[in-house]
Amino acid sequence: MEYREIVAVTGLGGLYQLLTTKSDGAIVRSVADKTTKFISARQHNVTPLESIEVFTTGENVRLQEVFKKMLDNAGTITPADPKTTDDKGIKSYFKSIFPEFDDDRIYVSDMKKMLKWFELLKANDLLRFEEPVEEAAVADQPAEAPVADESAAKEDKPKKAAKKKKAETTEEPAAEAEKPAKKTARKKKTEE
Repeated sequence: MEYREIVAVTGLGGLYQLLTTKSDGAIVRSVADKTTKFISARQHNVTPLESIEVFTTGENVRLQEVFKKMLDNAGTITPADPKTTDDKGIKSYFKSIFPEFDDDRIYVSDMKKMLKWFELLKANDLLRFEEPVEEAAVADQPAEAPVADESAAKEDKPKKAAKKKKAETTEEPAAEAEKPAKKTARKKKTEE
């Protein structure tokens, strides 16, 4: 299980691992007790933790940045307990960890939820954040590599077109050879 697989589900407390999606919902596994359940798309929304942003006085930051700050400062500043700490204590904890927090747009209930999620992720060793693969791949490639890829892509296009033409020529005789579909016999009703 990795951080990028973790989701929050509206109407359900805790965090879940997204196992698979279906047309009418998703199958998730609870991070806390490892139970698996089906989540109906009609009743619940599924939000990946990677996509959640937190309001700040400057630009918004991703939730993982807040978790990183909480993890870095865990040795010096003990995290507030969302059950026993009052609202002022929770606000002061977040101000000490992340001074750019926007108090007007972040509710105390959201801060409590972040504290609960942090403890749950920490207990399950899921606070390992990966660098985005796209940025790392772009930084490792030389500047000339994309030009070579574009020429290779141009060469592939005529080959694909030739395959399509070949497929079209083979389909035409098959279309002529099609026979009309047989009519199915209707079942006769038996009289009682």
